[in-house]
Amino acid sequence: MSLYRDTGVVLRVHKLGEADRIITLLTRRHGKVRAVAKGVRRTTSRFGARLEPFGHVDVQFYTGRTLDVITQVETVDAFALPIVGDYQRYTAASAITETADRLTAEEGEPVLKLYLLVTGALRALAGGQRDASLVLDAFFLRAMSFAGWAPAITECARCGEPGPHGAFNIQAGGSLCARCRVPGSVHPSPEVLVLLAALLHGDWPVAEESAAGVRRDVSGLVAAHLQWHLERQLKSLPLVERRAREAPITGRLGSDPVSGDTEVTRAAQGTRGRETADGVAGA
Repeated sequence: MSLYRDTGVVLRVHKLGEADRIITLLTRRHGKVRAVAKGVRRTTSRFGARLEPFGHVDVQFYTGRTLDVITQVETVDAFALPIVGDYQRYTAASAITETADRLTAEEGEPVLKLYLLVTGALRALAGGQRDASLVLDAFFLRAMSFAGWAPAITECARCGEPGPHGAFNIQAGGSLCARCRVPGSVHPSPEVLVLLAALLHGDWPVAEESAAGVRRDVSGLVAAHLQWHLERQLKSLPLVERRAREAPITGRLGSDPVSGDTEVTRAAQGTRGRETADGVAGA
């Protein structure tokens, strides 16, 4: 018998047979692990309630032929309890765990930085002291940095000229100077670039002072940038609730005073539309 133990976050669960489940966890030392939890769907299960999405648990595994088997579970942090009771935090947490699952294609490969990002984001959502939308966008930016896809914010994505620059193009990798600007680029306000940098580097005092319209434009850029590199749409992202719905910003973003859409959000929606048309979202 080969036993091992690790701490992990439950990313998702699938039914197996009449009473079992396949649990996908992101662990500290073993990366993504898919394991069978036998009998957890029965009311008499000893640890079924602990193996729900967003749970931070200490798990003992038995090495199986195809899938490992979970033999013992202890709760480390009960993130799920405060998250599932709030729709905005629940949908944000769902997008976080789905992203972590997508970014770890190889099972058994340690991804300590991503594990720490996920647990930190879920801890922030469970605490409820920060805006869930900001926490989600900060996680997206840092997860993309972990994957090598961080957008250029303070320099040109092509030539590296220090910025800030007035153009932003998702396909080109972020901000673009006047010489490198390509057709289809959007022109975010300086406040959008400031918020992007603040979320990437964890400058929460600056992030929390941002206006609702700026946050909305940042969310559009970040989501489009992430899904462009993932080459598919996150299923949970359209369900994420963005509560800050104040008057849209105007000026350089070209706001529509009727719909509240800006140049940035329309560009992000256009990117997702092209992905769907190309069949990427359904891959």
